[in-house]
Amino acid sequence: MTKSLSDLTSLLLDLARKSGADSADALAVDGTSVHIDVRGGALESAERSEGVDVGLRVLVGQRQACVSTSDTRPDALRELAERAVAMARVAPEDRYAGLADVDQLATDIDNSRLELFDPTPEPDPAMLQDDAARAEAAALAVSGVEQVIGASAGYSHRRVHIAATNGFAAGYERSDRGISCGALAGTGSGMERDYDHDSRIFQSDMRDAADIGRTAGERAIERLNPRRPKTGSYPILLDERISSSLITHLLQAVNGSMIARGSSWARGLKGTQVLPEGLSLIEDPHRPRASASRLFDAEGLPTARRAIVENGILTDWTLDLATARQLGLASNAHAARGTSSSPSPSVTNVALTQGDKSRADLIRDMGTGLLVTSFIGSTINPNTGDYSRGAAGFWIENGEITYPVNEITIAGNLIDMLKRITPANDARQHLSRVVPSLLVEGLTLAGD
Repeated sequence: MTKSLSDLTSLLLDLARKSGADSADALAVDGTSVHIDVRGGALESAERSEGVDVGLRVLVGQRQACVSTSDTRPDALRELAERAVAMARVAPEDRYAGLADVDQLATDIDNSRLELFDPTPEPDPAMLQDDAARAEAAALAVSGVEQVIGASAGYSHRRVHIAATNGFAAGYERSDRGISCGALAGTGSGMERDYDHDSRIFQSDMRDAADIGRTAGERAIERLNPRRPKTGSYPILLDERISSSLITHLLQAVNGSMIARGSSWARGLKGTQVLPEGLSLIEDPHRPRASASRLFDAEGLPTARRAIVENGILTDWTLDLATARQLGLASNAHAARGTSSSPSPSVTNVALTQGDKSRADLIRDMGTGLLVTSFIGSTINPNTGDYSRGAAGFWIENGEITYPVNEITIAGNLIDMLKRITPANDARQHLSRVVPSLLVEGLTLAGD
């Protein structure tokens, strides 16, 4: 599968040693991507890209440097290694930099059980164009939709191989398939837009293109004639489409790099309650057909299932080797990297405990409040957790959706907000962020 990439990483490591590196790791990526846009039933643009990128990180003592190139000629790779070593020699010392010890390395490296690659033939451009055209036609068939602002379909396939002078060498292959559609309803200053999309690893799992287009059109129609509710404190229901953003703020706050810098609002919360009792946030990097799955991280360490939050209590930071050393802890195998960067901590697949009520149940029970279906910009203080975001959605009165709203701002503090969430039971299981709609009590809404 990755023989040519394996050869590239082996050559880079050999050249790094010959150039004077004490240790090194290399990353090679090759891939193909195709993207098709349709407008007015006709092809608007078609893009295809193919290429190979390689990255090399070298360490000379406790000094390190990273370089990358898409030129894989032997002479170019030799110059790359020599340049990397020269850069490392003049870089500042980093006492936390370094490769994994041999006994830390993953031995289970066969990624086939994760089903990250669809072995069926790559869809041809005509198939992608047909998908985009069917999505556009379905959106335009919705009464009141004036135009489609974008209908597209795409496919990508890539192979990745990682190797290091500590003996680690492994790779994987993955594919992605996607369809998206954005619709515009209304006229003049009363125009409203919305969208829908789907992205999967396997073609057979994709939603039908017409369903995606129709949903985009219906969502745009629902947003016509919005109003602004009065300013006040209300319960806010974050729709499943955007609820994962709230959990993402928590994941960012417990990232080891933020904790090591002392710049996170969660830096003093480990071992304390951050979510309501009974709720857990579980990471599972071995979930099949999930986009963030992996058996090993970018430093060659074996990944494992863990509870980031267990029964409401924050239990763990997200660490790579460098941040773990800085904090006096052990890495929990969360290094990620690109060809031009050194490793940094990153989570894989996470799932929040779901509730026993549907979104409709939460709407009925909340009485008066706001259902948020989209966010526009944000102002979030990473040190304090103060939170303010522009939003649009639907006003709830007496437990029923009454009218669309836009041009409003919701505000609160993440530490308090997360402790007051009530989850619905509508999370989509194929996403890397499995988060249902979330009801948050007592947020401030700035409207009229």
